[in-house]
Amino acid sequence: MKLNITLFLLVSTGLLTGLIYLYFTSSWDNSYTHQSNQTAPHKEQTNYLKSTKTHSDKQKNFCSPQGLSYKQPSVFDLDEEVVPLTPWLAPIVWEGTFDPMLIDSIYKQQNITIATTVFALGKYTQFLKDFLESAEQNYFVGFRVHYYVFTDQPEQVPEVKMGEEHNLTVLKVPSSNRWQDISLSRMARLEKLIESRLINEADYVFSLDVDSKFYGRWGVETLGRLIGVIHPWFYGYPREQFTYERRPESQAFIPYSEGDYYYGGAVIGGLVEDVYQLAKTCREQLDIDASKSIEAAWQEESHLNKYFICNKPSKLLSPEYLWDDKKWKPEEIKIIRFSQVLKNYAEIRPNP
Repeated sequence: MKLNITLFLLVSTGLLTGLIYLYFTSSWDNSYTHQSNQTAPHKEQTNYLKSTKTHSDKQKNFCSPQGLSYKQPSVFDLDEEVVPLTPWLAPIVWEGTFDPMLIDSIYKQQNITIATTVFALGKYTQFLKDFLESAEQNYFVGFRVHYYVFTDQPEQVPEVKMGEEHNLTVLKVPSSNRWQDISLSRMARLEKLIESRLINEADYVFSLDVDSKFYGRWGVETLGRLIGVIHPWFYGYPREQFTYERRPESQAFIPYSEGDYYYGGAVIGGLVEDVYQLAKTCREQLDIDASKSIEAAWQEESHLNKYFICNKPSKLLSPEYLWDDKKWKPEEIKIIRFSQVLKNYAEIRPNP
């Protein structure tokens, strides 16, 4: 009798457990089916990966809040020697801080393309020959380079012998009666070029001033996520003397108490997607200023400096990479690689 009762209890318990299992399994299946009808499982995975990637992208940017008070960085240490790092640990590229043979061999394996834009409008076409010929001797020699020349006079673009895997495309744009308008349009044209072509054709992009000449190596040591070049005339100055835009009404406004370095607008560079974000943001800020009839002190250069306040460059190029032929070379500058040439602005600019 006891055996029969025990057997009955065991069977009953087993049946009850099975019913509970089937109930919850059915409920879970129904719930899963309902969710699947709304969003497929692989879509959920995609969304998760997208979310993770976005988080990763944010982590890679050197972002700092506006108004943060800290000591101005210097390119010199206490012994008056140049420093190789910024306070946010971005490298500053000076002669002697890299091994050209080693760094070239590393990047050679990556099969990269460097797009390079120059703007040669009006009488600025006269600088194209020296720019391109000197570039072919010094600029990313041995790597794939594609120049994009924006000009209102395509017939004035000189024929320059290109090195292996170096190409040039001429893009015709309208002329302008003000040199400031040429400067102001640079970000918009760079933004559109990246959208239409470079996003699928290049890995890195540089936008360089055409009224300049290469005197030494400019290579893969300059590559990085977002590149800023230290202006040759301001690297020893206190930030209060920087020619930032100081009017609060402008989107480029920077208070006297803020700023790291003064960055030259003659060089803009980095990964295509990061330069796109820079160009797009600056173009939007320029549009807002224009709607208020405001023109920043140094047009796109002012907005570039504002962008770099909150979006720190991941690598800085020393003034070796943006010199000025009319400036004497001090002891800390071991080599001049790229320099703005002597010129008479009154003769080449369409307006004062």
